[in-house]
Amino acid sequence: MKLGIVGLPNVGKSTLFNALTNAGAQSANYPFCTIEPNIGIVPVPDYRLDRLSEMYHPAKLTPATVEFVDIAGLVKGASKGEGLGNKFLANIREVDAVVHVVRCFENDDITHVEGSVDPVRDIDIINLELILSDIEILERRIDRDTKAMKGDKSYAKSVEFFKRLKSELDNGKCARAVDVSDDEQALMDTVALLTAKPVIYACNMSEDDFAAGKIEENARYQAVKSFADAEGSEALPICAELEAQIADLGVEEKEMFLADLGIAHGGLETLIQRSYDLLGLMSYLTAGEPEVRAWTIKKGTKAPQAAGKIHSDFERGFIRAEVISFDDLMACGSTTAAKEKGLMRSEGKEYVMQDGDIVLFRFNV
Repeated sequence: MKLGIVGLPNVGKSTLFNALTNAGAQSANYPFCTIEPNIGIVPVPDYRLDRLSEMYHPAKLTPATVEFVDIAGLVKGASKGEGLGNKFLANIREVDAVVHVVRCFENDDITHVEGSVDPVRDIDIINLELILSDIEILERRIDRDTKAMKGDKSYAKSVEFFKRLKSELDNGKCARAVDVSDDEQALMDTVALLTAKPVIYACNMSEDDFAAGKIEENARYQAVKSFADAEGSEALPICAELEAQIADLGVEEKEMFLADLGIAHGGLETLIQRSYDLLGLMSYLTAGEPEVRAWTIKKGTKAPQAAGKIHSDFERGFIRAEVISFDDLMACGSTTAAKEKGLMRSEGKEYVMQDGDIVLFRFNV
């Protein structure tokens, strides 16, 4: 999973990226501090791996990972190449989903490129630039399909849809917020629209506002939440400065620090969980003395295709999957006890994988 962190300059993008990845991206109080996209590979927090590790004492523990890309700050006119617009648009095109950081805190020492703090206005600025870029793409597609329609009337449906979609974008709506049928969604998937990408709006708050009981009182966060709800996106309260403070702490120290503030989970864990849900992802597990490992797959993936994540031979020569749920294994205490209780199942090619399945694939090539 590849997540692009975007936003206007000086909203806390690089501070958040540093905290999440410990990658040490440069952070400073001026636009375009981030020019080349910084990339950090982060392990996905998963308590199930720790429990399985205690049971199997593996030689190797391999979590699933997520790739964060810190993309240069955007300014008005990016769709026409202003600032670092062309680079920004190219970088955002390559990610699976967008973490759009918006500033929800006051700080006179940190300048705002628009002169004041207004997160919904800031969202509109970036969305407008992405919409303008998408309109250009749609115009080219409509022109191409219109020409093709002269020799093949089947293109009429796509021309009609893309004209409707362009009309919605002309009115300021992002592609992800447009109601489409399954057939229309399949058509939309054939064009790489920036505003079709799933988005989490990360509302960067001050530490005081982020403390227990105060988040819901933040009017700027509520405004972003209402905006996100209207287009079917996510709004996530976060404090980049706080995440930076706890980035180097151990697990227990981090939990104690957050508990003192009345906060249950750190930003990384929540952000990844929300991103998984947004992209329809989940993890299945493999466990044994050589290695305990998490594998990321799409929800609805069948057993042979899940096996193919490990190696193509596993999918090609798939025989069956021996499956037990994580909760059942923990309740039994061992694989042997689970088998005696009949909780280890033998599943075939049509089995749809479930989150937390612990699997041994049988194959023959």
